[in-house]
Amino acid sequence: MKNSFLLFIFLVSFLTSNAQKKASKPVTIAPKDIFIKELMSKMTLEEKLGQLNLPSSGDITTGQAKSSDIAKKIEEGKVGGLFNIKTVAKIREVQKIAIEKSRLKIPLIFGMDVIHGYQTTFPIPLGVSSTWDMNLIKQSARIAAIESSADGINWTFSPMVDISRDPRWGRVSEGSGEDPFLGSQIAKAMVAGYQNDDLSKTTSILSCVKHFALYGAPEAGRDYNTVDMSRIKMYNEYFPPYKAAVDAGVGSVMASFNEIDGIPATGNKWLLDTVLRKQWNFNGFLVTDYTGIPEMIDHGMGDLQAVSALALNAGIDMDMVGEGLLTTLKKSLAEGKVTESAIDNACKRILEAKYDLGLFHNPYKNCDENRAKNEIFTQENRNFARKVAAESMVLLKNEKQVLPLKKEGTFAVVGPLANTNVNMAGTWSVATKQDESVSFLNGFKSVVGKTAKVLYAQGSNLDYDADFQAKATMFGKEIPRDNRSKEEMIKEALEISKNADVIIAVIGEGAELSGESSSRTNLEIPQAQKDLISELAKTGKPIVLVLFTGRPLVLVDENEKFSTILNVWFPGSEAGLAISDVLFGDVNPSGKLTATWPRSVGQIPIYYSYKNTGRPLGNSEGKFEKFKSNYIDERNEPLYPFGFGLSYTKFEYSNMKISSTKMVANDKITVSIDVKNTGNFDGKEVVQMYTRDLVGSVTRPVKELKGFEKVEIKKGETTTISFPITVEDLKFYNSDLNFVAEPGNFEVFIGTDSTTKNKLTFELVN
Repeated sequence: MKNSFLLFIFLVSFLTSNAQKKASKPVTIAPKDIFIKELMSKMTLEEKLGQLNLPSSGDITTGQAKSSDIAKKIEEGKVGGLFNIKTVAKIREVQKIAIEKSRLKIPLIFGMDVIHGYQTTFPIPLGVSSTWDMNLIKQSARIAAIESSADGINWTFSPMVDISRDPRWGRVSEGSGEDPFLGSQIAKAMVAGYQNDDLSKTTSILSCVKHFALYGAPEAGRDYNTVDMSRIKMYNEYFPPYKAAVDAGVGSVMASFNEIDGIPATGNKWLLDTVLRKQWNFNGFLVTDYTGIPEMIDHGMGDLQAVSALALNAGIDMDMVGEGLLTTLKKSLAEGKVTESAIDNACKRILEAKYDLGLFHNPYKNCDENRAKNEIFTQENRNFARKVAAESMVLLKNEKQVLPLKKEGTFAVVGPLANTNVNMAGTWSVATKQDESVSFLNGFKSVVGKTAKVLYAQGSNLDYDADFQAKATMFGKEIPRDNRSKEEMIKEALEISKNADVIIAVIGEGAELSGESSSRTNLEIPQAQKDLISELAKTGKPIVLVLFTGRPLVLVDENEKFSTILNVWFPGSEAGLAISDVLFGDVNPSGKLTATWPRSVGQIPIYYSYKNTGRPLGNSEGKFEKFKSNYIDERNEPLYPFGFGLSYTKFEYSNMKISSTKMVANDKITVSIDVKNTGNFDGKEVVQMYTRDLVGSVTRPVKELKGFEKVEIKKGETTTISFPITVEDLKFYNSDLNFVAEPGNFEVFIGTDSTTKNKLTFELVN
């Protein structure tokens, strides 16, 4: 009996395995245009509308897909894709419904917010941008694509390329900072990393650039708020990273929540059709953000039927969650408010993306359980995440050369962010193995080993206000409250500090204090932590501030009181190890800021590429001048400028040269500079090149980043860095929105950050 039962189990397992292999075997089908034309000729109106529908899975559990409400819609052909679902088992089960139960067997596309890694999590995007290393950035996206595709996902809502000059806006953490040139390079690297030049490859996923457009410039820094700016500013300062992603072949674009010229982006035909499709020749598909269509009702654009028609006519192809396209377009078509060709075009673009992904050839291409077991959260991937995290960190101050530390003596580790592994990945880390992230304390102890003694005290809560702390540590990232008085907690921290050679104060924001719907008006470190470090300062011991943040903060007090500040962003899965690598000098910090850090909230928006007024401030930085463009109660300059970041070594710039002082339109000139490592450590430097157009038909910024190179220089060695300049680098959009380079005089700057004074001049001639 026992042998018969085992034989039965074997046969069932064998047949099931063969069935799965057969279902996963790629098939040969007609070329894309022919295939999709034939498929659409068989589709009913309802089935076409179904392809435009992108509901959230609600995180269907394995075994429940068949009984879910979504299952019935899939069977009826009313779903084009799902998001918020992961794992091979769940996705295979849902895909099987589409392939075996729906009339036309059209596969689903599965999307997820894979923002800065999958289970192996890299620093938040603002942190990754601070590496200024495009190869590193591209590879981080490549690893994210490999891991997520191994878990069934084939579409990511990334990269977010919104330019932002307002750190009150919480989603500054998700982007690459304030500069359109740098943002464009990062956009291209991310798209290439995700899509890997061929979407049909098993490890490639469809990229979705977001949020189109201008989402990073909301009034008052308040998320989802109105955006109002001139078109010349759009084209010159905010559009470039989106266009760079389109030029790189991004397969999809997500519309933003904000309005533009009085019309929400989701229903803005000028934005989505005139600019994106006609001017930029984008031929992928357009998806709304979460409930973007019904949210236009509150904007005052009409009822669900009206805003759904508005969105389709503007160019939207897929409706995330709102279901307005699914439920109202049939009526709008009958009433002549939309056309059948508009519906067909939207459906066609979605089917084309599925074809390009290879889903018609093999709907289960991302459902290989062996890949899921062997390619996710590997030690190799974690090692790379550790490297990226260390490269992203920005040394803001090291006045007394406390860093790098020696692995000896006694360290007092203090602060509410020191022993919380679930906060290490930061915001938008939906697939991260939070419990397996390396906390600062554990990573520090691991790197120190037995060569030094490590003492620990929490010292304070994240904030005195428990409700505020809860908002800053949502989504499973709680920091348990210590209910002792602040005096008791500080006393404990001071007690262990008495016996320490160096105090490491681990402070800053909680993981969700930046991110979506996390706008702030106060950008200082929470008061509970300020009180803690003020008391620690009285000990007279060397103190290193390890700062966690998802945005530029106001650190005037800390900058004045403390000699050593290392900004670590939210470093990801390997946080504690990567931070310790930098603290002990195993990695020399080389990160550079990609967003300006203000001295006060009142300076915002603040950025390096500002324009002069008719009454510009002179050379008296920090001094008030009546009837000049300055503040009466604050300096004009920032605390830390764009491009800033220190190293454990020193770099000296000299011998700047230019190949010619005249440049003709079809030629190029080259500028170069010698960079010498004059310190005691090998190190990496981000050499930055800026230009200034001195006279234009419209006013031009005082500086614009036009080139950069991250270079490793051994101590005592000198290297020459060269940058070519072509006429394309000098072009801008004029008042007629023509992309032109105007003859005249230019300045070119090369240096360590945006404040560099190293400059030469040249002339662009006809």
